[in-house]
Amino acid sequence: MNGVEHLAIIAAGLGAGVLTSTVGVASLISFPALIALGIPPVVANASNTIGLLPGALSGSFGYRRELREVSRPTTIAVVLTCAIGAIGGAVLLLALPPGVFAAAAPWLILFTCLIVGVQPWISRWLRSRHDEPQATRTTMTPATTFFAALTGVYGGYFGAGAGVMMMAVLGLGLDLELRVVNALKTLSLLAANLVASVIFVFIADLNPTAIVLLAIGSVAGGYVGSHIGRRLPSGLLRVLIVLAGITAAVLMLR
Repeated sequence: MNGVEHLAIIAAGLGAGVLTSTVGVASLISFPALIALGIPPVVANASNTIGLLPGALSGSFGYRRELREVSRPTTIAVVLTCAIGAIGGAVLLLALPPGVFAAAAPWLILFTCLIVGVQPWISRWLRSRHDEPQATRTTMTPATTFFAALTGVYGGYFGAGAGVMMMAVLGLGLDLELRVVNALKTLSLLAANLVASVIFVFIADLNPTAIVLLAIGSVAGGYVGSHIGRRLPSGLLRVLIVLAGITAAVLMLR
């Protein structure tokens, strides 16, 4: 790769880092950029996962104030669930033919966009069915844990749109402000990507240059994105997440 291509990957990492901490479709910038430079899909996918780790880390650090609003047991449960799910996803990436699981990804993303969009109405309906309508849900239920694990599997396998999926799962399963859900989503995807990255380092073919360049861009983007995500009104953030998810799904269907 020449100097211009190096700068292009850094820029892609920067944009992906911002999206990691906001609308959750980071790989839809960085992964196509690597493919456009002629890197094989599986190598690009694994390298992309590792290269975006610093962005998720800096984004989680930027959201540290919001993460303090979540109980420690809930945070640990979300992180462990996603990390364990990511192990299965990383194994699937290396074991299955390219495109098998990704074929369902656009439809999964469209479905979760729908969930994110109607989540406030669904949450009110669920609370209305409780014996104590004012009770808040601050712990992971079996259903929320199950779907968070599935999102972890998807994140370890491919990851494009995993943030949208996690926003839907956590937003529907927990009674938390959207900015707090966004922070918890960023941390959970950090856990999923970290576990997948460890597996990829030992097993997968990687492009070290792409990893380093993505990391340089994403570490700045992730921190900047956390400050943007904190300041966006919940309604606007929800609209942006849905639009980003629909865009991602359409691009993946082409």
